[in-house]
Amino acid sequence: MITAEKPRTQAEALEAVVIRFVGDSGDGMQLTGTQFSDTSAMFGNDVATFPNYPSEIRAPQG
Repeated sequence: MITAEKPRTQAEALEAVVIRFVGDSGDGMQLTGTQFSDTSAMFGNDVATFPNYPSEIRAPQG
């Protein structure tokens, strides 16, 4: 049986990348984003985050 190897691709350096994690309330999206940011930073990447809190979180009335 002969198998063909897939050609290797070279890594490409990018100036900027936007990654969005989206999910319903309670899906753990904030934890997912935190873990991704921490891991990416450990590999030496500069990371900037913008947490977008769910609309269910509101200031108390009064």
